[in-house]
Amino acid sequence: MLARAGVRSLHLDNGLKILIQELHTAPLVSVWCWYRVGSGDELPGRTGVSHWVEHMNFKGTEHIPRDDMKGIVERFGGTWNGYTWVDQTTYLETAGKDALDTLLFIEAERMGHGLYEPDECESERTVIISELQGGENDPDTLLDTEVTATAFRAHGYRHPTIGWIDDLRAMTRDDLFGHYRQHYVPANATLVVVGDVDTDDVLRRAEAHFGRLGGTPPPRRRAAEPAQIGGRRVLLEREGTTAYLKFAWHAPAVHDADFFPMLVLDAALTGAKGLNIWSSFRGAPPQRRARLYTALVERGLASVVGGSLLPTTEPFLYNVSLTAIERVPLAALEEAATREIDRVRADGLTEDEVARAKRQLRARLVFETDSVTNIAHQLGYFETVAGPGYFDSIGSRLQAVTPAEVADAAARRLSNEKRTVGWFQPVEHR
Repeated sequence: MLARAGVRSLHLDNGLKILIQELHTAPLVSVWCWYRVGSGDELPGRTGVSHWVEHMNFKGTEHIPRDDMKGIVERFGGTWNGYTWVDQTTYLETAGKDALDTLLFIEAERMGHGLYEPDECESERTVIISELQGGENDPDTLLDTEVTATAFRAHGYRHPTIGWIDDLRAMTRDDLFGHYRQHYVPANATLVVVGDVDTDDVLRRAEAHFGRLGGTPPPRRRAAEPAQIGGRRVLLEREGTTAYLKFAWHAPAVHDADFFPMLVLDAALTGAKGLNIWSSFRGAPPQRRARLYTALVERGLASVVGGSLLPTTEPFLYNVSLTAIERVPLAALEEAATREIDRVRADGLTEDEVARAKRQLRARLVFETDSVTNIAHQLGYFETVAGPGYFDSIGSRLQAVTPAEVADAAARRLSNEKRTVGWFQPVEHR
C-alpha cells in the first residue's frame, strides 16, 4: 500500500469539486473526471444513453481531432480509459507528471466541447449493438441481465448499462447530445488528481481549463423499488455446454447499516473481493475456505463459485453465481447451495470466520491502493457514490462489524421469499 498524505478537497466557483492527493513516490500523475450520472438514471426508451455518451466522448472535441483523442495520452507514455455503471460515468488518464496540463485540457474539452458528429453517432450505434449482442452470446452475462431485470420492478437499476436493443436502435444524435449537455457540467462532476504534483499548481491549472465552463445539472429522480413479496425465477434454455445458477437478493446501499456486515458475509460465503467495479474487473483468486467453495466445489457440484456486493448509492443486488459441474443437475446444485445459505441464516458465522473475512477484506483494500491510478479511482468512486469522507472511513467501518450483525443481516436479507433464482440450462443444437 502506498503511503498517502491528506487529500485536499476544493471547489471552483462553477461547482466543480476537485480532490488532490500529492504522492511523490514516482514521477506519475493520474487524472480522473467523474460524473454523477449512470444507467440507473435513465428513463424507459433511453436505456444505454449514458454508456453511448461515454463512447462518444472519445470521438473528438472542438479542439481535439478524433484521431488525436487517444494518441495525445499515448505520446506521453500514458494510459487512458473510461467506464459507465449504475451511478457514475468516469474517464481517466495516467501518465508522466509533465503531462498534467495536457490531461486537464483533455478532460475540460470532454466536459464542455464534445462534437457528436452524426456520422460518428451512427458508427458507434453499430459498435454498441455488436457489443450487446456479443454479451448475449455469453450465457453467464445473459443470465445476469435477465436475473437483474426480474429482481427489479421499477428502479432504473433493472436494465443493463449497455441498454436494451430497441432503445439503441431508436435513439438519435439529439438524444445523445441532450443527455451530454444536461449532465456533463462542472456542478455534476468531481475531478481527481493523484501523483507527483503540487496542490496549488493543480488548482491553478484546473481553474484555467475548467473555470469558464458552467451549467446546472438536473435533479436526480429515480423510481422507488417496491418491496419484493415472493420468490422469483428465470429459466433460460439455449444452446450451450455449461449450466449456470444465480441467486440475487436486494442488497443494502452503501450508507445502509447492513452494508459492511453483508460484505463480511459475502467474504465468508464466496471469498473476499474488491469494493468497486474497477477492481472487480481484475478479479480475485479463489478462497478455498469460503463456505460455498467447501460445500459445492470440493464436493464436485460446482466448478466456480462467485459473489458480488458492490457499493451503490441506492439498493442494488447481492449475487451468488455458480457454474455447475458437467452432468450435475441445476436442481441438485440449487438445493445444496440453498441448504448452506440457510445454515448461515439459522446459525450465523463463527467468530473465526468473521475475523478471517475481515482480514481478507483488509488485504483487498491494500491491493486497491497499490498505484496512483487505483488511489485516484477509489477517491473518485466513493466521493461520487457515497459522498465526502466515506472512503477514509471504510477501514473502521469494516473493523467494527460483529458476528451478531452478520447473523442478523443474513437472517433478514437472504430468505427464499426475497430471492430471485436464475437458471441457464444448456440444450443441444437441433
